[in-house]
Amino acid sequence: MKSIRRTAPRIADVAERAGVSVSTASKALNDTGQLREDTRARVKEAAAELGFVAGASGRGPADTRTYTVGLLTTDSFGRFTIPLLMGVEDALAAGRMAIILCDTRDDVLRERHYLASLQERRVDGLIITGRTTDPRPSVGLPIPTVYAFSPSDDPEDFAVVADEAAGARAAAEHLAAMGSRRIVHVTGPQRHHSAAIRAEATADALGEALIAPPQYGHWSEEWGRHAVDMTLAAHPDVDGFCCGSDQIARGVTDRLRERGVDVPGQVRVTGFDNWDVMALASRPPLTTVDMGLKTLGRLAGRTLLDLVEGEGEPPRRQVLAPRLEVRGSSL
Repeated sequence: MKSIRRTAPRIADVAERAGVSVSTASKALNDTGQLREDTRARVKEAAAELGFVAGASGRGPADTRTYTVGLLTTDSFGRFTIPLLMGVEDALAAGRMAIILCDTRDDVLRERHYLASLQERRVDGLIITGRTTDPRPSVGLPIPTVYAFSPSDDPEDFAVVADEAAGARAAAEHLAAMGSRRIVHVTGPQRHHSAAIRAEATADALGEALIAPPQYGHWSEEWGRHAVDMTLAAHPDVDGFCCGSDQIARGVTDRLRERGVDVPGQVRVTGFDNWDVMALASRPPLTTVDMGLKTLGRLAGRTLLDLVEGEGEPPRRQVLAPRLEVRGSSL
């Protein structure tokens, strides 16, 4: 990506030159925090080389900030971004910061345009998210950045993610605890990180109670309906469907009802995501895994604030445990 020409160096440039984080550079330049003297000296030397002046264009406490944050997403539908955005806003409100929302629509050129525009606007930080949990390329910019829900492929980047494996295990163990002994797992495309990790965790939790290999397909109700027909043809005594998404689970419950199978009397069903338009409209309402997207967004926002304001060094990767929302489809 073509670099953006700045009129003056920023504290992020100093941090990059010195090989430290923005928060460390801020502490060194403001003579705060507990830093090694050689680190403090290296930062000040980098600042002198770049001609950096605190308060002119950097990101330390003495700096003039814009109090704006860019939130970049690929989730045009807003299914995951909207609840996450609500959490981010909760966290940033305390810092009087506004959010500029940019939808890239999975377009690389559009993403580059937005990133260039956000740099020109001199945003204080970035939050990067999307509609999948597949690792995405790092934007690699010298701006405080947190990846939320959709992690970066660079382990040095700051990321806040959900523990999908723990959620899948909770749903599977719940079915087993309720008495299901012949369970199938129906999920999305195997190439997706979410489908693969949820399937692996489900298999580990159920062992021999999983009567067939995971059934990979699409994140859709149609696939859930089709999976029921295939499963009943091969395993008419199935008594549990552990689904990789609420859309799939909704299709499963609809098709089971059409075929005269009682849910949960004969077959129990669980979903994943706690998407209310699917989970609550299902008949009966779905037992499902809630990844806590608003909480995840709140943590991402607090993490970004810490990076912008130089308040300590957050963990590079923070993982949130989901919760199981138990409803009528499994009771």
